[in-house]
Amino acid sequence: MAGDRLAEAEVLPLWKRTAWYVALSALSIVVLFPVYMALVRALSTPAVYVREGQPVYPVAIQWDVWRTAFNEGDLGRKFLISAIVTAAIVVAQLATSILAAYAFAFLDFYGRRIVFVVFMATLMLPVTVTLIPNAQTVRGLGWFNSYQGLIVPFLATAFGTFLIRQGFMGIPRDLRDASQLDGFGHLAFIRRIAIPVTRPVIASFAVISFLGAWNQYLWPRAITTEGRWDTIQIGLKSVASSTVERSNIGIAAALIAALPVLALLISLQRHLIRGLTAGAVKG
Repeated sequence: MAGDRLAEAEVLPLWKRTAWYVALSALSIVVLFPVYMALVRALSTPAVYVREGQPVYPVAIQWDVWRTAFNEGDLGRKFLISAIVTAAIVVAQLATSILAAYAFAFLDFYGRRIVFVVFMATLMLPVTVTLIPNAQTVRGLGWFNSYQGLIVPFLATAFGTFLIRQGFMGIPRDLRDASQLDGFGHLAFIRRIAIPVTRPVIASFAVISFLGAWNQYLWPRAITTEGRWDTIQIGLKSVASSTVERSNIGIAAALIAALPVLALLISLQRHLIRGLTAGAVKG
């Protein structure tokens, strides 16, 4: 009975719920409107669209613009390269971040706090600071124009370690001690307890890792000199046109490149929100 009364008390009045729905709907329109306009620009014949005053609806629709953008940009090959690089980076970052986070959360070793602080300090270094040294290292290893050069510098990340560690810190220490009494080793505890308990945090980091790897432009541009190694983001630049008559092709290519990101965010949005919230409040 007490639980029912508490549940009834937590239900917002109708007018408050209506106000929230209206506010959130308006916010959604504001956020999605640029995406809608990009779709309108991609479908419209550019010259006619400009002549009509750039309305908020498609004009002289070109349905074949998607095929044109895909073929002219050779997006199929670039999609494959980006998919391989992104998958390798995400898997590697998940593995290294989980193991490092476990060490910082559960293992007692000399200088743990100092090592963690130094580890986190790397987040303050902008990409431009490490770009030239990393590129020189990759050149010395002969990894220009290769999957190794695109993947290896991103096998680990301090942000992933921090985020997953925050999730691990929410696991009671007694649970770790009880698992040891049951004969669980470190890997068994990670696989059977730590990962299932912190699945939302790990899923949220997987999304962030995917976005970072998929949207890379500066690093692939720095270590690839052959067009056959272009990733999808570099390919978009080659499709972009400076003439008004072909401006919709570049927009269509950008929308095509965004499809994997959109699909991932839609499928994992609940984990992303829960994971980021848990990572922010635990520790």
